[in-house]
Amino acid sequence: MGFFEKVGDRVVGAPSILAADFAYLAEEVRRAQNGGAELVHFDVMDNHYVPNLTVGPAVAAALVRATSLPVDAHLQVERPDSLIPAFVEAGVVSICVQPEVTIHLHRTLNAIRATGLEAGAALNPSTPPEILEWALPHLDYVNVMSVNPGFGGQEFIPEMADKVRRLREMTDLPIQVDGGITERTAPLMVEAGARVLVAGSAVYRGDPATEMRKVIEAGRRAAEQQYG
Repeated sequence: MGFFEKVGDRVVGAPSILAADFAYLAEEVRRAQNGGAELVHFDVMDNHYVPNLTVGPAVAAALVRATSLPVDAHLQVERPDSLIPAFVEAGVVSICVQPEVTIHLHRTLNAIRATGLEAGAALNPSTPPEILEWALPHLDYVNVMSVNPGFGGQEFIPEMADKVRRLREMTDLPIQVDGGITERTAPLMVEAGARVLVAGSAVYRGDPATEMRKVIEAGRRAAEQQYG
């Protein structure tokens, strides 16, 4: 059973390594794990689809070996299909692609799932949820970007809570939210229906264990109030 398949109604936290100190990457992940993190969000950027250039399969493989947490690869790249085999070999548990640039989304998602990994799609702030309508049976999770992709530390876009609500009307798939997630914004997304909270700058601006715990607990309090 995959990570996202097991999430259910639980609220879980995932540090985004984009904001971590890459010189001490494994230790940065362990610190967030001490704060209750259950997943690592691994941003892959190619300097084409987004302006930034980050890390690739070799770093993912090293991180998989160095941590007990599952690693979720978010491919913010123009040609995700060419990278899927390398990330499968690296040992990640899930791969998320951008439908805006994935030419044959159905084929790409099924190629990921055929390897035994979970497949996700990430929606940019201006991308409507309806783009995924015919792909939903082939997805294991959806990532709602609450900032524009490419850089950490951006301001949360509040309208993305409405996008999460719209997605929740369309599907019962786990919804991950990524971008500007903090102790303050996590409850807004959880109330809308999100369950996987990706936080980068909010976690690594101070002690990662303390800050990760704050984000998770804020989200869980919102879920408890929602369900009583």
